Amino acid sequence: MLRDADVSNHLREYMSRDVDPLTPIKERPLRQSSPKEVAAGIPAVISTLSHGFSRMGAIKSISNLTRVNSFGGFDCPGCAWPDPDDERTVFEFCENGAKAVADEATKARADPEFWSNWSVVELSRKSDRWLNSQGRLTHPMVLRPDSIHYEPISWDSAFGIIAEQLSELDNPDEAIFYTSGRTSNEAAFLWQLLARRLGTNNLPDCSNMCHESSGVALGDSIGIGKGTVKLEDFSKADLILVVGQNPGSNHPRMLSALKAAKVAGASVVSINPLFETGMRRFKHPQDPLEVIGQGTTIADMHVPVNVNGDLALFRGLSKSIISGSGIDYNFISKYTSGYDEYERAVADSSWDEIVSASGVARHDIEKLAAAMRASSSTIVCWAMGLTQHHNSVATIQEIANTLLLGGHIGRPGAGLCPVRGHSNVQGDRTVGINHKPSRGFLDSLRNTTGIESPFNHGYDSVNSVLAMLDGRAKVFLSMGGNFVSAMSDTDSTSRAIQSCDLSVQISTKPNRSHLVTGKTALILPCLGRTERDVTSEGYQFVSVENSMGVVHSSQGSSKPASKHLKSEPAIVAGMAVALDGKIGDSGVSWSKLSVDYDSIRNLIESAVPGFDSYNERVREPQGFYLPNPPRDYRCFNTDTGRANFRVHPITATSPDDGQFVMMTIRSHDQYNTTIYGLDDRYRGIKEARRVVMMCKEDMNRLGIKTGTLVDLTSHFEGDELTAHRWRVVEYDIPAGNIATYFPEANCLVPLNSVAEGSNTPTSKSVCVTVRTTEENMRFWNRTATQAA
Repeated sequence: MLRDADVSNHLREYMSRDVDPLTPIKERPLRQSSPKEVAAGIPAVISTLSHGFSRMGAIKSISNLTRVNSFGGFDCPGCAWPDPDDERTVFEFCENGAKAVADEATKARADPEFWSNWSVVELSRKSDRWLNSQGRLTHPMVLRPDSIHYEPISWDSAFGIIAEQLSELDNPDEAIFYTSGRTSNEAAFLWQLLARRLGTNNLPDCSNMCHESSGVALGDSIGIGKGTVKLEDFSKADLILVVGQNPGSNHPRMLSALKAAKVAGASVVSINPLFETGMRRFKHPQDPLEVIGQGTTIADMHVPVNVNGDLALFRGLSKSIISGSGIDYNFISKYTSGYDEYERAVADSSWDEIVSASGVARHDIEKLAAAMRASSSTIVCWAMGLTQHHNSVATIQEIANTLLLGGHIGRPGAGLCPVRGHSNVQGDRTVGINHKPSRGFLDSLRNTTGIESPFNHGYDSVNSVLAMLDGRAKVFLSMGGNFVSAMSDTDSTSRAIQSCDLSVQISTKPNRSHLVTGKTALILPCLGRTERDVTSEGYQFVSVENSMGVVHSSQGSSKPASKHLKSEPAIVAGMAVALDGKIGDSGVSWSKLSVDYDSIRNLIESAVPGFDSYNERVREPQGFYLPNPPRDYRCFNTDTGRANFRVHPITATSPDDGQFVMMTIRSHDQYNTTIYGLDDRYRGIKEARRVVMMCKEDMNRLGIKTGTLVDLTSHFEGDELTAHRWRVVEYDIPAGNIATYFPEANCLVPLNSVAEGSNTPTSKSVCVTVRTTEENMRFWNRTATQAA
C-alpha cells in the first residue's frame, strides 16, 4: 500500500478542517560548510546572548539566566542533565538551555487578537519555527466544531466542556491523558490521579517515544528502569563510552562532566554513526583560558558504528573481554544470574557476524575491549541513538551484560547512564505517569487518596493512536508537548487526533497540535518554569527529578506572561472539580491541592516509595537522591533477585537491495519539536532542515551531488510512505546509512514499526529508498499515462 506523507490531498477526506499536519515545504538556499571541530566557546556565548536579548531583553535575560539551575531558582526547561550537588556557578546553564529559557520568557504574545487574525488553516501553512516564534499563549481558547478560528473562553466554561465530554464517554478508556516530560512532579501526580479517578490507565507519555526501551531493558536486567551513576562518578571513572548520543547539542552541560573526567585521567570513547562536534573538542565558555586556547579533546577514540550496529559491537566487546582477563568472577558469582548461558551465546557469535552487523573492524573492537579490560571503573552513556530500533531492549541489555562482566554496577566511577531528554521525564514516571502501573502502586494510591484505580493496562503512545483511529478513544488531553509532530507516522497520528470529539492542549506556546485537533479543541495556557506561582496559600514551588535520580525544587520569579494563566496543578484540579460535579464526589480535596503544593507532595510521599520527608528534604538546596538499590548497595529487585545476563541473537536493521537505513536526529538549533532557528552550527548546515545527510560513496553510486532534490520512501511490511523534495548534503556517515531531521522526517516512520518489548517507534531504523525528485516525477507521469 502506498501512502504519500507530504501531499495534503491524501488527508482531505479525513479532515473536518483543511489543515496541514506537516510544516510546509519552502525552498531556501541551502548553505553548507565544514563541520566544526570545537564545541561551545565564543560562538556559544554569542548565540546565548543573541537569543536572550532578542527574546527577553537585557534585564530579563540577566535575571532569568542567573537563576536557572541555581539553588533556590528554577529548573531549566530543557534537558534532564543533573546539576552539581555542592557548588554551582553563577551561570549554571548551557547554550541550548539558555535558548529554552529565552523561548519561554519571550516578550512576544499569541493573544486572542492573534487567533482572531489567523485561522487554523492559515496557521497550518506556516512553519513550526514561525508558530513557535509567535510567543506565549495568554488566554484559554476554544475551537468549536463549525469554526476555523479559536475564540476566548472562560476557565470555568473550558473545564465544563471537558467534564461534560468525559462524563458522556461510554467507558473511561475512551479518554487518553498524554504527558510531556517538562511536567512537574506535582502536576504529573495530579494528572495521573485524575485519569485513574475517571477509571483509566491510558497515560501515554513522551518516554514511550524515547527512553521506554531503557526502562524496560534495565528493569529486567538490574531491577530498576533508571541509570546507576551520579554526576560525581564521571570524575572517578577510568573509561566512559558515549553511545548513540550527541551531548554537544542535546545535553551540552554533559561536556563539562566529560572534561572533568578527562582532567581526572579518564579515557572517553565516542560510538556513533556521526562523529559529533561535541565529542571532538570542547571549549568551556566560562573558562577564559580555554576560550582563547585550544580547548579540551573529549574523545580519545571514535567508533563509527552502523546505524543499529550497537548490539553486535557490544557482543564483540564481550567476546573479547571473556577471552581475555577483564572478568570479575567474584561479582558474577555473588550478584548475577545467567552468566553460563550468556558465555555460550557469546562463544557461538562469530566475528564475521559481529563485524558485518556493526560495521566496525575486529581490530577496532578488540582495541576498545582492551581499554575496557584495563578499566576498573567504566561508565556507558546513551540516548535515543540506542532506544529507537526494533531491537533496542536487546541492545541495552547487551550493554548491561558487558558491564556486568567487569562488575561495573554499584561501584564508584562506574555504571549505566541513560541520558534522558526532557527535564522531568524521569520524574513523571516515578510519580505515576505509567500506562502499565504496578499493582503495588495502585494499592498504595488507593490507600492514600481513596481512588479505586483499574488494574488493566492502558494505552501507550503508539496504541493511543491506534485506539483513536479505531474509534476506541474519543477524547485526547495533553499535558504539554506537541504530540502531532512528535509521534511517528504523521499522517496516521493526525487522522487519529482529528477523529476525536475533543482535544485539549495545556501549553505555553503555539504549536502544530493546536491546529490538528479534534472536532472541538481547547488551548489551556499555563505558567512556565521561569514564572512565579502565587496562590491564596502563598508563593508555591514545584519539584522535578533529573536524569540521575535527584529530586529538587524549581521556583520561578518572573511576572507571568498573562494574568489569565493558571499553573499546571491548578488546571488539573479545575478539571477534576468540574468532573466531580458531573459524576460524583471523588473524595479528593482538589481545591486545596490546587493552592497548596505541600499537600500534593504529602500525597506523593504516602503513595510513592523513596519520598520520605518529601517537603523537608526538597527544601534542601541540592534536593535529595531517590533510592537506587543497584547503585547504592548492589541489590537487584529482579525475578531472580540478581542482576540478569540476558541472551539475544545478534540483529540489525536489514534493508533490501537499493535501500538505506535512515535515522532521525535533532539539529543544534532545536529542542525536541521546538525549532529555534535554521543553523545546525556544529554540522555546518544552515537555512535548511529538509536535508538528507549521505556519504560521498553513496552519492557517487546514485549519481547525485550536494543540493540534489530527492524523494524518500520508507518501506515496512508492505506499507510505503513517501516524502518529497529533500536536499542531499555530503556528510561523513557510514555507507548505507543516511540521517534526516526530526520532526520533519517523522512522516516516514511507520506507525507499526516499533521496538520489541517497549513499543517505541523505530525512528532511528527506517528502511528507505532515495530517488531524485526529477526521476520520481517521470515515474509518476509514466504511471498516470499507463493508467489512462
